[in-house]
Amino acid sequence: MEEIKILKLDMFTTLMLAVLAIYFGEFLRKIFPVLKKYCLPASVVGGTIFALLSLLLFKMGIVQLDFDYKAINQLFYCIFFAASGAAASMALLKKGGKLVVIFAILAAVLAAFQNGVALAVGKFMNIDPLISMMTGSIPMTGGHGNAASFAPIAVDAGAPAAMEVAIAAATFGLISGCMLGGPFGNFLVKRFKLDEKLAEKEVIGEIDAEGESGNLLVDKPNIIQAVFLMCIAIGIGKIIELGLKSVQDSTGWKVALPIHVSCMFAGIIIRLIYDRKQGNHEVLYESIDIVGEFSLALFVSMSIITMKLWQLSGLGLALIVLLIAQVILIIIFCYFLTFKLLGKNYDAAVMTVGHIGFGLGAVPVAMTTMQAVCKKYRYSKLAFFVVPVIGGFISNLTNAVIITKFLDFAKELHAVWIG
Repeated sequence: MEEIKILKLDMFTTLMLAVLAIYFGEFLRKIFPVLKKYCLPASVVGGTIFALLSLLLFKMGIVQLDFDYKAINQLFYCIFFAASGAAASMALLKKGGKLVVIFAILAAVLAAFQNGVALAVGKFMNIDPLISMMTGSIPMTGGHGNAASFAPIAVDAGAPAAMEVAIAAATFGLISGCMLGGPFGNFLVKRFKLDEKLAEKEVIGEIDAEGESGNLLVDKPNIIQAVFLMCIAIGIGKIIELGLKSVQDSTGWKVALPIHVSCMFAGIIIRLIYDRKQGNHEVLYESIDIVGEFSLALFVSMSIITMKLWQLSGLGLALIVLLIAQVILIIIFCYFLTFKLLGKNYDAAVMTVGHIGFGLGAVPVAMTTMQAVCKKYRYSKLAFFVVPVIGGFISNLTNAVIITKFLDFAKELHAVWIG
């Protein structure tokens, strides 16, 4: 069989295709209002269509698209996190503290449940426990990064197919997170009449229109200033990361702070500085939000168009059952626990969407699906502060500890299974 030709696309071509995918997604949302009704983002819609086209070209043996996107994608990812940090005022930091603790516990409990369900369903279907673990919190809450990091441990322990299963499961999670988050958020809002409650509170003055897009008229100087400040923020973020790494190297501390979280902290610092300066900076803050939204859309679109969907073709029926079990778990968990324990209000609904996003896929999935819900109803500054802190940082730490414990247990079960 003739080897398929690989077409390499540079980062600028990839960036162009990501934008075209967003435009196409917006076009489809206009043609099919059901996509907008159920809060499916343009970047997800258009990006998925492009990924399916890429899959078709691969399956027909025409060409395999190979994208150079990681460097430029990380740039937009970090700018988005810096903008998220800059949206956090002191009042928001105080209000979100309690929710961060509750959400962190929920994220850790979900990760443990994901591994428990993976092992239980795997045992029922007589699957190697190490392979079953590759459909738990490693690819789900952890995403492709954790899949690539932890799968080799399972390979070394005697499960040679672990890497392929983990990467395929992470891809499945990314797709399902993109597709489920928005519609689930829309369901919560309608089911509990949260949009009506928001309208009532606005009428009686309990909440204002803070954070609503389009209420402020931005101008060229503020947009330029916003871009410059976000460039400064990611530079500060890098300095923070390097500083912590040097401390880590000298002390042997094993906990690393991801670059995007460092950038978020830098954004918070910039916001606190501007909040202390005299004058009204609301137009600048709105401009920073716009820069963040722009960066997020490009990051998500590039992440989706570059997916290798053919990795899913090797999944057997047993693994598909394992992955569907994960989807069912997170829907039940988020409905009965996440939404209710976070307050059972509109902010809680948006944060629940975020939990589905990073619980199945990744933080950018969480943010873009939250954004789709907010565009239809109302912006939630609280959700856009709490979710990145948990999904981007804290859950990475707790999930790593949980994975390690479960992997040790899976190794013991594997020894029994092969015996």
